[in-house]
Amino acid sequence: MNKTKINIAIALLAITSGLSLQLHADAQANKVLNVAFEAPDDGFDMVKTYNYYSGKIAEVIFEPLLTYDYLARPVQLIPNTAEAMPKIEQDGKVYTFEIKRGIYFSNDPAFKGKPRELTAQDYIYSIQRILDPKNRSTTYSFLNGKIVGADAAVAAAKKTGKFNYAAPIQGLKALDRYTLQITLVRPDYNFQYILAYVTLGAVAKEVVDYYGDRIGQHPVGTGPYQLSKYMPRSKIELIANPNYRGFVWNFKSTGTAWDNQLVKHMSGKKMPQIGKVNVSIIEEEQSRWLAFKTGQLDFDKLTANAVSQALDGKKLKPELTKQGIQLFQVKDPELIYTTFNMQDPIVGGFSLEKIALRRAISLAYNQDEAIKQIYKGQAVKNEMILPEGIQGYDPNYKSSVAYNPLLANKLLDRFGYKKRADGYRNLPNGQPLIIKMMTENSSSSVVQSELWKKNLDAIGIRVSFVVSNFADNMKAAIQCKYMMWGSSWIADYPEGENFVQLLYGPNSGQGNISCYQSKAYDALYEHAMSLPIAQRLSDYQKISRQVEADNPWIVQSSRIRNWVMHPQVQGFKAHPMLGTNWQYLDIQPVKK
Repeated sequence: MNKTKINIAIALLAITSGLSLQLHADAQANKVLNVAFEAPDDGFDMVKTYNYYSGKIAEVIFEPLLTYDYLARPVQLIPNTAEAMPKIEQDGKVYTFEIKRGIYFSNDPAFKGKPRELTAQDYIYSIQRILDPKNRSTTYSFLNGKIVGADAAVAAAKKTGKFNYAAPIQGLKALDRYTLQITLVRPDYNFQYILAYVTLGAVAKEVVDYYGDRIGQHPVGTGPYQLSKYMPRSKIELIANPNYRGFVWNFKSTGTAWDNQLVKHMSGKKMPQIGKVNVSIIEEEQSRWLAFKTGQLDFDKLTANAVSQALDGKKLKPELTKQGIQLFQVKDPELIYTTFNMQDPIVGGFSLEKIALRRAISLAYNQDEAIKQIYKGQAVKNEMILPEGIQGYDPNYKSSVAYNPLLANKLLDRFGYKKRADGYRNLPNGQPLIIKMMTENSSSSVVQSELWKKNLDAIGIRVSFVVSNFADNMKAAIQCKYMMWGSSWIADYPEGENFVQLLYGPNSGQGNISCYQSKAYDALYEHAMSLPIAQRLSDYQKISRQVEADNPWIVQSSRIRNWVMHPQVQGFKAHPMLGTNWQYLDIQPVKK
């Protein structure tokens, strides 16, 4: 294309999406948001990772078809790049989306100077990347067995060693440039929620082809922000995407005082307002709290060590309120757990002595003491595999595994883990028993390690801590190359499938980092998925009991998040499903 044609194309782009460009103009370069992550990302190719911090960045770069209403509780899906909610036919098996015209990817060398419009085919390609066995996608379980013809395409790729992106998949069709139709094998009552997940955001094939293995460091999407600078495990800088169409902040209050305040300050504003977001990786808790106190961070969640310094009960201390600092408290829809690698020769396997070892370790862990010491009381104990706030959670469920070091010792004695003269135990074969636990280099991790050592010393088990960082530990876990690790899962959508799929056998080495493969568990999972959501409670109860029987996890707690923000921040509300709210915020000078 010659220069004249390029200029004409750009002019047409400005005409067809003139309102979008005008909306974006409200993002001001002098409005800079400074925030911190408590652990590093793992790049931004979400097909290959489910690192929470990667996802937070990806959420403002890549756009799924659907998203969530910012204020509505319970959570409510709304159109994002789709013109409207999907047309659903054939009893919930066929979903048809009309994609908005005039949505463009951010500028990138991969597009060779040409504006690149979002199309239905981009969503098909993004789904194909999740299906491609070469990518070992941690999100594959969200689609496994669900789309007509997709399983055959996956099987063919495994046989030939290469996924055929050009081959049509019956259940994925671009009826025209802007119309996407997805046909499911059977009704899936969570499918709309899945389509709102960040990994289902649109990716352009040209970008993946251009960057190859470096795609994780070069995310290119249609969202409100684009990557400007990236220093892995140190700093991330985002700037407002000049091609983004923008939106008007017009969310409705749920009737709470907090929501009423947001509506008063934000209604009618053209978003995004913030022109730049600086993200610092600050793993040390005290450093992060000091950064917030001194104004280097605009908002953050209170670290465990800062709770006593900032709160009187559930309220901020007077010296903080005098500074205009506000507190937003919420319980995360998450599950904190310790996971065993079920392929590990020491703690893995299903023989009685291996199950007894995992059960003894589970019985030895003092949950109440952990909540008091690690989280300073800002957490609640979980009994089942689903946390409160997720469809399928049973508030009356009680775990059969409770803190009981006496029983733990008896189990170990019974199954041949004999104590030596130094008080520590051997394996049944007479070799020393040493548990190797991955951990991170932070003050809270140190407290957690000390608690684990104390608990395991009480039952005669020696523990060794392998200190690394979150991103590297996640890689090791996905590859099943570890023994034990403390992890967590924050809901991607508000139904129990999102949690129970983490232990489904076919997801081993992808989303299932326990590498747990149990025919009993898989049968329960598959039966639950065949039922309407409202009928799954009994199966979720049985699934939780199966986890207690095999102990691939030690189910622990959910954190209470205390978000604190300086007075210049407007529009803040933590969302249960969205990890990032930057595009909904404004920064306004504080009147003295």
